[in-house]
Amino acid sequence: MVVCGDDGLAHRLAAELRGVYREQVTLVVPPAGRRVRQPVVGRARAASAALLDMVNAAVNRTGNGDPGGADRELDATEPTEDVLADAGVERATALALVYDDDETNIRAALTARRLNPRLRLVLRLYNRRLGQHIEELLDQSATLATGNGPDSGSGSGAGAGAGAGSTTVLSDADTAAPALAATALVGTSKIVETDGLLLRAVERNPPRPGEVADPGLCTLALLSATSNDPAGADGSEDSGEQGPQLLPDAAAVEAATGRGTVALEHVSYSGPPLPAGRAGVPAFGELFSRRLRWSLAGLAACVVALAVALMLVTDDHPLHATYVTLLDLFSINEPAHNKDTGRQILQLLSGFVGLLLLPVLLAAVLEALGTFRSASALRKPPRGLGGHVVLLGLGKIGTRVLTRLREMDIPVVCVEADPEARGMATARRLRVPVVLGDVTQEGVLEAAKIHRAHSLLALTSVDTTNLEAVLYARSVRSRLRVVLRLYDDDFATAVYRTLRAAHPRALTRSRSVTHLAAPSFAGAMMGRQILGAIPVERRVLLFAAVEVAGHPQLEGKTVGEAFRAGAWRVLALEVSDGARVEGGAPERARESRLVWELPDTYVLRGSDRVVLAATRRGLAELLGRRARRGADV
Repeated sequence: MVVCGDDGLAHRLAAELRGVYREQVTLVVPPAGRRVRQPVVGRARAASAALLDMVNAAVNRTGNGDPGGADRELDATEPTEDVLADAGVERATALALVYDDDETNIRAALTARRLNPRLRLVLRLYNRRLGQHIEELLDQSATLATGNGPDSGSGSGAGAGAGAGSTTVLSDADTAAPALAATALVGTSKIVETDGLLLRAVERNPPRPGEVADPGLCTLALLSATSNDPAGADGSEDSGEQGPQLLPDAAAVEAATGRGTVALEHVSYSGPPLPAGRAGVPAFGELFSRRLRWSLAGLAACVVALAVALMLVTDDHPLHATYVTLLDLFSINEPAHNKDTGRQILQLLSGFVGLLLLPVLLAAVLEALGTFRSASALRKPPRGLGGHVVLLGLGKIGTRVLTRLREMDIPVVCVEADPEARGMATARRLRVPVVLGDVTQEGVLEAAKIHRAHSLLALTSVDTTNLEAVLYARSVRSRLRVVLRLYDDDFATAVYRTLRAAHPRALTRSRSVTHLAAPSFAGAMMGRQILGAIPVERRVLLFAAVEVAGHPQLEGKTVGEAFRAGAWRVLALEVSDGARVEGGAPERARESRLVWELPDTYVLRGSDRVVLAATRRGLAELLGRRARRGADV
């Protein structure tokens, strides 16, 4: 395996391949002085600086860097053809290009495909549409060079594999966004989504005595017994028997008392997050203010009353009376000097109403123009807003998290210092309030209504900025739920422990994007399509699509026999349209190609494709690799 990158994801991925899958890994990274480093903010408050010292000391004491590392490490500024050849791409099984720059990854992928047409490629790209085109281009190149098609087309489909010569495009932002968005909300589901498949993992509080927890489709995990907050327990590899148990069997679930659970739920439809319509066009009710709408309604009532009065006075037809009233209203009718007194009075009243109508129509035009002009501008947090999520940073990760939150109809207020940030256009399109300003300055978080917020998501690219924002927000509201994005996983663990000790009654989360994304990239390199990853405290549970053929742990066994507690569990079976599963499983072929709630007596055949949940060590065993003992962190 060859891994090329310039940030923490490359090192984490290399450690994952070597430590979990026991693969031989060559790591290509820039020299130490040229690597991507997280910027440091010099305006951090004293409390933030003190916390950084405590955290750094904790990291130094643990001494837990990335496990495993790489067998061979090369220093190279860019992945040129000579560098890739020196790394052994021509003889490699798979190559991961995880540079932060999309163009660098694409250029290196084209070169690598020319050097080795049968090489399995895994690319890190932020641009989804471009990623789909690159997959097709590189797969077509492999087809022409080898004379036969790759074993897999796209890495994003529900039934795709990842054989020799295949290309898989992943995004660390897309992989981490569901977990970050879900962590910010109490009771909100953790989501794994791919095409039409939507899996939802729900954290459930410990059942009361005499009650039985709802298992949903199945129980994915038992949460730690060391904390009253199930989602907030440490849950690391050092937790022992009190830590979380992934994929427990029925006996373990029944015996566990006082422990929260993670249950799987299935959502059959995953529609578009936004309603149909042109972005930036306001609704009709938003064009005019409430006062103006009442004024227009009053004038319309006056016109109706004048038309009725004219009909009664002149004994005219209702339609003709309305027509004459409108002529008088716009002063284009003949004067009624030869008419009776009642007709003359009605004409004068109509003219007076017409005078009142002119300023109202002008105000309507001006308000409509102002509404259309402000539709593309940034919105400010409305008065009385509360229970919302404050999102700091609209970069790659923040933009994806913002989209996820709005898909779940969660009110959000964003804070961004750069008016040209990547996610500003998304915020305008979704009509999300944005506060422009440096979060380290006084008054910025207050403008985002932090004192009435439900939770804070600190997702900027600067660790000290995230820490400073969290500390200041906790000084305003001590029990505010906070989620931090931190660069290094060990650093995130140390921050979490320190903040939990300082605020034991508040809900604190620290998440490393590389920790959330690395398992998906590693699984793709091993030739398995990872549908997604769900964090269970500080461990990770993977969802993968697997062919039954070639896996003796699955083929020829029933679903019940194939289940291995703590390693893997079959969740669904993919069937063709119109097919029916033997053994009593419900048929849902017309709605979806995935059959859920498989009976334990169903025998898995070599032609079947299944969706399963697995630990990292369990997935490595399914791949035929000998996983390192205790590597399932």
